[in-house]
Amino acid sequence: MVPLEQDDPHLPIREAVRALVGQFSDEYFRKVDAARGYPEEFVDALVRDGWLAALIPEQYGGSGLGLAEASVIMEEINRGGGNAGACHGQMYNMGTLVRHGSEAQKRDYLPRIASGELRLQSMAVTEPTTGTDTTKLKTTAVRKGERYVVNGQKVWISRVQHTDLMILLARTTPLAEVKKRSEGLSIFIVDVKAAIASGALTVQPIANMVNHETNELFFEDLEIPAENLIGEEGKGFKYILDGLNAERTLIAAECIGDGYWFVDRAAAYAGERVVFGRPIGQNQGVQFPIAESYMEVRAADLMRFRACDLFDAHKPCGAEANMAKHLAAKASWEAANACMQTYGGFGFACEYDIERKFRETRLYQVAPISANLVLSYIGEHVLGMPRSF
Repeated sequence: MVPLEQDDPHLPIREAVRALVGQFSDEYFRKVDAARGYPEEFVDALVRDGWLAALIPEQYGGSGLGLAEASVIMEEINRGGGNAGACHGQMYNMGTLVRHGSEAQKRDYLPRIASGELRLQSMAVTEPTTGTDTTKLKTTAVRKGERYVVNGQKVWISRVQHTDLMILLARTTPLAEVKKRSEGLSIFIVDVKAAIASGALTVQPIANMVNHETNELFFEDLEIPAENLIGEEGKGFKYILDGLNAERTLIAAECIGDGYWFVDRAAAYAGERVVFGRPIGQNQGVQFPIAESYMEVRAADLMRFRACDLFDAHKPCGAEANMAKHLAAKASWEAANACMQTYGGFGFACEYDIERKFRETRLYQVAPISANLVLSYIGEHVLGMPRSF
């Protein structure tokens, strides 16, 4: 296994999370994946030990840590063979509520989230017809007295069956009536279970390649109390960017965890597997791709922490968050391929977990933002080239 660096400032967190993850065997995660289930016991253990309250300020019962520490927690879950996709929503949604929620909202929700009484696991932004063209989303929230009435549709919304609260982005001012496309969007806190019980929210699961319990949502005259509006009406796009930058940085950390997992498994197997009288790791064609994958994961690791530093300092970090996600996703995918190639046919056998992690890390070439859109963002917003679409 790639050794821990003893001068790592996050070493205590790594060791503690690694010990917790180590209580759950590969077989545990394999069975959850095969059943398309939810790792309830594992998530409960994370909540019990306070890891999912990392970003909640101490005065509300959390640890008051930064995104850097939160990213290490997510990394170590994946590095230990788990899948942080079961719980990472509670991390990246926290920035929106902590930074832009009212004091009343924070006093109401944060202590209960920190204790595990409530879960904030879902964020409803993406729609079938708009994808990442967020400013053109069609879900509306119309103010009627002391409530908003929501109608519309969302897609690829994960963990809805395992959350109590959801962050919802909807248009409160028609697109034709705003000066800038990013205006007129607002963020709300939705009581998921109450919305489903009322019949105003319909959840339709989407079967997919990886065990990310994800869904299509249909809103029909869903009433949300006006007090559930986060921040100012119409300013939601700006607020949601905090969540998106945190999400991309945390996903980068998960990919880094995956990358190290693949490198560890590949290097160990290359030293143990003997063919033609010698370990296959003596062959440069086996050894070099693993070594190169390790270097690429380490390089992506540096960009992850650069994005975290900027985010925690409340400085613009869109470019760094996007680059971290892109580089880490690319590195983990290359490491997955190197690992699969090293194992050969055995890599396809479920008992080795390579095929499971292979499927899981492939997702991040596409979500939460595709590689091409990251390249477009960097080309336009960093390098000043013409808009590519």
